[in-house]
Amino acid sequence: MREFSLPALYEVPADGNLTDIVRRNAAQHPDVAVIARKVDGAWQDVDAVQFLAEVRAAAKGLIAAGVQPGDRVGLMSRTRYEWTLLDFAIWSAGAVTVPVYETSSPEQVEWILADSGATAMIVELDTHTAAVESVRDRLPALKHLWQIEGGGVEELGRLGQDVTDQAVEERSSLAKADDPATIVYTSGTTGRPKGCVLTHRSFFAECGNVVERLRPLFRTGECSVLLFLPLAHVFGRLVQVAPMMAPIKLGTVPDIKNLTDELASFRPTLILGVPRVFEKVYNSARAKAQADGKGKIFDKAADTAIAYSKALDTPSGPALGLKIKHKVFDKLVYSKLRAVLGGKGEYAISGGAPLGERLGHFFRGIGFTVLEGYGLTESCAATAFNPWDRQKIGTVGQPLPGSVVRIADDGEVLLHGDHLFKEYWNNPGATAQALADGWFHTGDIGTLDEDGYLRITGRKKEIIVTAGGKNVAPAVIEDRIRAHALVAECMVVGDGRPFVGALVTIDEEFLGRWAAEHGKPAGSTAASLSADADLNAAVQAAIDDGNAAVSKAESVRKFRILSSQFTEDSGHLTPSLKLKRNVVAKDFADEIEAIYAK
Repeated sequence: MREFSLPALYEVPADGNLTDIVRRNAAQHPDVAVIARKVDGAWQDVDAVQFLAEVRAAAKGLIAAGVQPGDRVGLMSRTRYEWTLLDFAIWSAGAVTVPVYETSSPEQVEWILADSGATAMIVELDTHTAAVESVRDRLPALKHLWQIEGGGVEELGRLGQDVTDQAVEERSSLAKADDPATIVYTSGTTGRPKGCVLTHRSFFAECGNVVERLRPLFRTGECSVLLFLPLAHVFGRLVQVAPMMAPIKLGTVPDIKNLTDELASFRPTLILGVPRVFEKVYNSARAKAQADGKGKIFDKAADTAIAYSKALDTPSGPALGLKIKHKVFDKLVYSKLRAVLGGKGEYAISGGAPLGERLGHFFRGIGFTVLEGYGLTESCAATAFNPWDRQKIGTVGQPLPGSVVRIADDGEVLLHGDHLFKEYWNNPGATAQALADGWFHTGDIGTLDEDGYLRITGRKKEIIVTAGGKNVAPAVIEDRIRAHALVAECMVVGDGRPFVGALVTIDEEFLGRWAAEHGKPAGSTAASLSADADLNAAVQAAIDDGNAAVSKAESVRKFRILSSQFTEDSGHLTPSLKLKRNVVAKDFADEIEAIYAK
């Protein structure tokens, strides 16, 4: 058994709650732009005083409508200014926010609202309203439904006109550090989602220590962050609350479809995202270079960036020749890539899945360091992350200050600290199991080095045992294969089988470009090219790269290209884009059998 801890850098206020942040900002940083919103296509800053006033106005409406202290209020919307506004308004009314993914089905909406006992619901669009109304007769506790795009925020403002500031102040002060702030429902890769109760203490311990440990990235009046992650996911909430605590300016966009345009207009100094975002940036840049006849130059520049980054970790640093090559490529390639990321940023924080060492070195080599971290809903997002000044690429960093990471005898990662969840809502059995002996059992497998840097190597429930008795952690090889531009998703199979295989889906965005470059018919699809020798060779290259990360016994021997995609709508991915392995295995049983057919 091995464990590592760091002392806390932030003291959680015993009698405080998250509404203290907006009041403190208004008092201490009245002119600082704490958030920005899009108005007629242009960014409009909202200072701390104005944000507090808008939060209070919405909170007054909730109070006037009859929302009581401790009531659960559902919030179903894409990432936008109003999400953050309403989150703080719900807290200011003394209530508890229950996020619902905006892509959720009526059945999922029903489960979350029924299980949490939500008395009110705020949605964004007509489709969300329809989803709630379709199950409303089965939700007796639900009394109110407001729609953002239907004037819901304005309606709350009108409702609360007769509620005083003093009434809001009294409600805002009711919750203490150990009271629930939110119930976040886990993605549910198996079974129904569980309601994870995160307290005000959880967020203070999490965000306060993240901000203090990464203080150069959170300089008030200088730094900014663009939030494009779903706020129903706990990582998105970290990206919302931490900037408010700093405070630095927060901008929000609903998705990543036009992310490069949004980055160029907002120009954040810090980006928090998932590996797929950084993979897309790299793959898009490489594909564009190839289309412009500059593919070889890009590849040489990428190799130089990776070599330069690796040399930074050596005692002597980069050699003179490497420094010269790096400087030349900085003008030709790296500066353009940094411009795609907004042009002002030098750091990003990545979580949700492994980034991969090659990509980590590439981005640091171009002058844009991606600090990898690790966490779960139960740990209120990051429970470990790389410090800005002592990064170890390939690890997910050191424990959150004030917390402990322990590796059990069987390799499971155990956690302890104030940032952890309080309980699973209405599920004492699952709570007792997860928090056995006072430690949260993550279900992930990992190792700690001598400096306390954590590596995640797999997940206990996902370990594949081949017919030969070899234990295989799928995530290690899947993440490497998925980094290839043509690969959308990959699922390793082989439990009880003679060797490891893989199901692969093709990235539709890159397939058209690849098909044109390789002389394939216009309109080619994954289905029409599934037996194509060139496409199979390209996927084999991705497989080979993944195999390089593991032993021969763990390597993928055969794969199948699927004609369809793994999506949330198809039921194969959770809202946080995790594979539902049991569903995939059931739906593609014939494809899996074909891998092992003689």
